[in-house]
Amino acid sequence: MFAAFVLIDAEPRRIPDVAQELADIEGVAEVYSTAGEADLVAVVRVRRHEDLADVVTRRISAVDGVTGTRTLVAFQAFGKRDVAAMWDLGTD
Repeated sequence: MFAAFVLIDAEPRRIPDVAQELADIEGVAEVYSTAGEADLVAVVRVRRHEDLADVVTRRISAVDGVTGTRTLVAFQAFGKRDVAAMWDLGTD
């Protein structure tokens, strides 16, 4: 499994639509709206390294309203249980 974090710049009026369209792309596991360096962050998970290029350069970049991307390729995950716990806000 290969993973990447794609920082996405988008036209402000299109951010909610872009986020939904990104979430519907095969290989995009999650999409977050963010403040700061990027408007959105997409978490991409694919089985083959070559699929990263397809998802990022052909699919994500082709979404209407996307004005730029920066991709961070993940090498290794640490403390999977700790990461899961971090996202558990205790809202049950």
